[in-house]
Amino acid sequence: MKIKIHSFYFTVVAFSCAIVFSSFARNAFEKEKIVLPYKQAGLTEKQAAAHLLSRFTYGAKEGDIDVVLKTGLGKWLEQQLDGNLEDAALDQQLSKYDAINLSNTEVENIFPRNAQVVRFAVKDGYIHKDSVNKANTKEYRATLTSYMKDKGYKPQQELYRQFINQKILRAIYTNNQLKELMTDFWFNHFNVSLSKNQCASYVPAYERDVIRPNVFGKFENLVLSTAKSPAMLMYLDNFSSSGTNVVTPAPADDMVMATPAQRQKRQAQLALQRAKLQNQQNNKKPGLNENYAREVMELHTLGVDGGYTQSDVTQAARILTGWTIAPMSDNGYGAPMKKVLERIGDDNLSKRGFVHEGDFLFAMNRHDNGEKVVLGKKFAAGGGYEEGVELLKMLAHHKSTAKFISKKLAIRFVSDNPPQSLIDKMAKTFLNSDGNIKSVMITMASAPEFWSKDALREKTKSPFELAISAVRSLDAKVGQPYQLYTWINKMGQQMYYYQAPTGFPDRGQYWINTGSLLNRMNFGLALASKRIPGITFDLGAMNDNHEPESAEAALVDL
Repeated sequence: MKIKIHSFYFTVVAFSCAIVFSSFARNAFEKEKIVLPYKQAGLTEKQAAAHLLSRFTYGAKEGDIDVVLKTGLGKWLEQQLDGNLEDAALDQQLSKYDAINLSNTEVENIFPRNAQVVRFAVKDGYIHKDSVNKANTKEYRATLTSYMKDKGYKPQQELYRQFINQKILRAIYTNNQLKELMTDFWFNHFNVSLSKNQCASYVPAYERDVIRPNVFGKFENLVLSTAKSPAMLMYLDNFSSSGTNVVTPAPADDMVMATPAQRQKRQAQLALQRAKLQNQQNNKKPGLNENYAREVMELHTLGVDGGYTQSDVTQAARILTGWTIAPMSDNGYGAPMKKVLERIGDDNLSKRGFVHEGDFLFAMNRHDNGEKVVLGKKFAAGGGYEEGVELLKMLAHHKSTAKFISKKLAIRFVSDNPPQSLIDKMAKTFLNSDGNIKSVMITMASAPEFWSKDALREKTKSPFELAISAVRSLDAKVGQPYQLYTWINKMGQQMYYYQAPTGFPDRGQYWINTGSLLNRMNFGLALASKRIPGITFDLGAMNDNHEPESAEAALVDL
């Protein structure tokens, strides 16, 4: 009998181990196999490697095609989608920029806005309040400069200059080229702008902490992270959006147990809240701001034809009331409230329905907690922060979102007018993979439409892409990246300053006109003749240091 029992337990253990090890085996092979059908399109392996480099990097450097061939096309793309290649050389170049890794709080305290500097200087007695806006003399400016130096403040332009320099250096030198391309793509999709002073200080951390870490993950992570970021909250004004938070009636049992004084106090609270709500409705909800709610539907998720109505926008805006910025600065925006929140503590805030996560604050007292309906879904009265999360997740996983995001990716990486068949395949993967961006990219690259001859060399480069690809092709050393930024501006693209929430258009016709073409030619001439300061390269090495017999011969040799 004991032998049978032991045999039974041995069988159970063995069976359990088999299940465990089989799950390990499944996990080991969970990574999607990338099959690239370039041969069916009539391309050689070398031509296919060149196409991958043209789509998934900022331009091929000398020897890059050989690297892709040696690595294997599928393996190379897999490495790019992982985005974890060693980048020691780039890290060394970025190490000299001390501001690009600062937190939003540190930026607020070190790089105050000009108006703040003046206000602080008046408060500290460096300048007289009567001289503000009346004096722009050399002496006045020198006094402000001296004040900033004494207090350890730095001008915001220094922050922006470092921020722009790091973008250019990353694009030129990173080995994780596709990750940087996707960072640019998603920043443009969830656009914020340095042109809006209130949000400008938060833009560097927005790209670094919100966009770049999430470029290949779940789409809902991007939607939620951008919604809670100070840059987006300021840019689309949701930080100020508020509603009336009605006190929820206590359960009947609780009211029975309450004293007459407690019941009277509760009834007075409810009456006051109802009066406030009625007053707000009579005045067309002056605290409600619909900017973010509209753009999160039209530009971030569903698309303009995504099936929502103006009523959905208003209802969504009500759900997102109270989503604001936690006070950061020791002296500037929200400084008094920062001290109050620190005194109350996060535990006590949480008990009152508040949510404090880093730079994000959900202020329950500013939240409209009435009933709402968005896209036919009912959000019951009495909700708080969680209904905003539920709304954004619903939008992120909507079938209209799958189509809209898939089309934008196809426009960016395939052609200005991608085939509907490709968009449908990508949208299906989006829905089946829970919005996994990496899976959608694999579906795109594995589709015959990606390799179609109609898609080869079809995309027009933006000024930024043109400048970066040019210096990469020359294997240039860039010591003054801001010089490139100046030329990119001349060609029509002022990075990080696009004012509209749409971001830069991603179609060739936007970049091609008489003025921009002339500036592109001037850029090429300036670069080739080594007239752009801080950029050096060996032009002769491109032809093995042999002088070509003619211009035609030089082109043939290249």
